[in-house]
Formats: sequence, structure tokens, C-alpha cells
Amino acid sequence: MTVELIKATKKDQELVREMDNLASDEKHFHLWWLGQSGFLLQWKGKRVLIDPYLSDSLTKKYAATDKPHARMSERVIDPGLLKDIIIVSSSHNHTDHLDAETLAPVLKNNPDVKFIIPAANREFVAERVNCPIGFPIGLNDRRSVTIDEFSFHGIPAKHNEIERDENGNCRFMGYVVIFGKNKIYHSGDTLWFDEMVGLLKPFEVDVAILPINGNDPARKVAGNLNTKEAAELGKAIGAKCVIPCHYDMFTFNTADVSDFVAEAEKINQPYKVLKGGELFTK
Repeated sequence: MTVELIKATKKDQELVREMDNLASDEKHFHLWWLGQSGFLLQWKGKRVLIDPYLSDSLTKKYAATDKPHARMSERVIDPGLLKDIIIVSSSHNHTDHLDAETLAPVLKNNPDVKFIIPAANREFVAERVNCPIGFPIGLNDRRSVTIDEFSFHGIPAKHNEIERDENGNCRFMGYVVIFGKNKIYHSGDTLWFDEMVGLLKPFEVDVAILPINGNDPARKVAGNLNTKEAAELGKAIGAKCVIPCHYDMFTFNTADVSDFVAEAEKINQPYKVLKGGELFTK
């Protein structure tokens, strides 16, 4: 039986044309949802790719298991079309955040790209992506790195625990990205933890990108914030806007975004729900 996939607002060459047409805009930043937790950020024509998953590698991997990853939404863009990327980042080692089939063409077509990862994951990343072990830029919590006007600040993520390696480096992370006067928080995959609000509130983020698929042990995968928690976290850290993510990719591990909308409206938390390939401009 053929399943009707959720259509992208824009995809492939049409999406590239939209990005190119906005490349000369120096007054605003532009953010496209690429599905799951993947986003493309463009500012002053510079492009940053965050946690992209643009393949069917997980669907193929788990096809004959008790945890099938049946896709819900069509792929937004062929990763081979992504050019002029100056930074790509991964928040942790799970394939929907570190996908070799996505990253290989991105790294090939953007030879000067910088690759930001949690420092704890260096050996794993180098093996999966087939890159030199010294190529990725390792980051830890309470540390930052600046590349071409974009500063990435490391924030711990709890998925389902705050895990550290023998050197104290986080295996799961989020990033606050600061560029010009703009501040975006991409949480990666995380649950709420005690220190979270205290770490994030001083940044006064403009946009918080947060997962909403929740934490259900029956799925046999690590969990995330649920719809209510994502809205409340945005409120607690003073986010000017919350963009929900990590839903509508796999049938076994999703959430109803209308539940998030209801929770955000209940507490007057500004938000923006994007469709795959849809643009957010600020």
C-alpha cells in the first residue's frame, strides 16, 4: 500500500531558488525547516545547516525490525543541491541528526565548510561520515566557537540523560547560535532538566527551536520534550518565538502539532509552525 506523504511547501530546485533570491538580504535572517530537526539558516547570504536528515537511511535500516521508521513527509531537498554552506552542525550521534547519506554530499560540495559537533563524539563522527578525525570542530557545554560571524554556544541536552565522556564532554548538546543581533537556540534532542532555564535565559533568544514528540518508552527510542513542555520552556526562557520540530517524519515517533499550538496559546507564548520547506523570516 502506497502511503500519501505530507507534501513540502517548497522542495529541491524551487527551494534553492528561494534561498538564492534572498541571499542579498542583509536586513533579515531566513530559516527553513528541512524536516525532523533539520534547519537551514541564511543571513547575509551565509548558510548554516543544522542537524540535517535528508535521506531514507533510517527507513531502510529498520525496515525488517520491530521498530520500522515509516516516513510521513516527503524529502524537502536533495542534499547534493545544498551549496554555499559555511557551517554544518550535529547535536548528537543519532542518525536523524548525524546522517552519512546527507552529510557526504554536503561535505563534498562545500569543501570549505566547518563541521561543529559535540567534542565527545569526534571518533564516532569521523568514522560515520568518513572524514579526517581532526576535521570536526568539537564543542562542549559552556564553551563557544565563532566562525564567520556565527558564534555557537554549547548547551547540554538530556536524551534521556546528560551523558558525558571520560573527559567531561557532553555527548548530547544544543546550541545557541548568535549572529549580529540575532540569537537562535536549537536544543537538539532533549528533555527538561533543572539547570536548563538558568543556562538559557541570559541569552534572551529570539527563536527557540524545540522538539515536541515527547518521551514514550514503548517507542524504544530516547525521548524529548512534549508539546506542553516545549511551550512552557519557551515561556520560561523568554523566547520571543518557539518553532516546534521533531514530528511528522516517522509514524512511530511523532506528535500532533495542534496540541503544541493549543499549549502555546494557553500561556501566550509566541510561536510559528512551519511546514517542510517553509520559510521563517525575521
